Amino acid sequence: MQSTRIIGVLGGMGPAATADFYQKIIRATPAKGDQDHLKVLIYANPQIPDRTAAIQGEGPDPLPALVASAEVLVKAGAAFLVIPCITAHHFYDRLQRAVPVLILHIIGETATALAAERPEVRRLGLLATSGTVKSRLFESYFEPRGLTVLTPDPEVQSGLVMQAIYAVKGGDTSEAPRRLIREAAEHLILRGAEAVCAGCTEVPLILQDGDLSVPVVDPTWVLAQAAVRLALAEDHPLAPVLRAVAGGPQVAAA
Repeated sequence: MQSTRIIGVLGGMGPAATADFYQKIIRATPAKGDQDHLKVLIYANPQIPDRTAAIQGEGPDPLPALVASAEVLVKAGAAFLVIPCITAHHFYDRLQRAVPVLILHIIGETATALAAERPEVRRLGLLATSGTVKSRLFESYFEPRGLTVLTPDPEVQSGLVMQAIYAVKGGDTSEAPRRLIREAAEHLILRGAEAVCAGCTEVPLILQDGDLSVPVVDPTWVLAQAAVRLALAEDHPLAPVLRAVAGGPQVAAA
């Protein structure tokens, strides 16, 4: 019997990345027919202020809009939340404190998955927004595990990575942004990256595993798998936390 636990997707940052994430939830779900799939609530709010601009002190704080969007999902019945926007996780701690249900952390899940699936990788190249790079979101999770995070040189970050990301946000997934992001990835490989992380949820739309000479790590796919596991499995490591945060049956401490 499939779970009745509803996944809440706080999306719209951007819309194409949110649609890609839902496709990955479908792909990650062990289903033979419609009725085997999971209940998913998606609230896509593209009007959430630009996260990178806020982090760089050039735009309004997106936290109020993030909290309001999360509340829409909680009130609609979401048991836990996921955010298919990596830069938004700069605001994760304050957002988690503001809502009564668990929010899965895309970078934490990616760090755990990479350690389990590719333990040989010690130098990870990061293709992410300038806001994510400035916040050192990946470093805070990966460096304690002994991994070095390599970020592009400033001119590559602004001239290649951000141009490609904003092209995708504008609906362009043509060869032009694909060429830009591959060039940025090759720059990281030349600097010693043993794998490249698609560290912005727009990047998997223009860069997939197999496009480079090293593996491409897709946090969106990792998050989709984690969400499916949590929705389905009572014995998932996060299930007791979910029950406690959501006010469900409490688990006695060992």
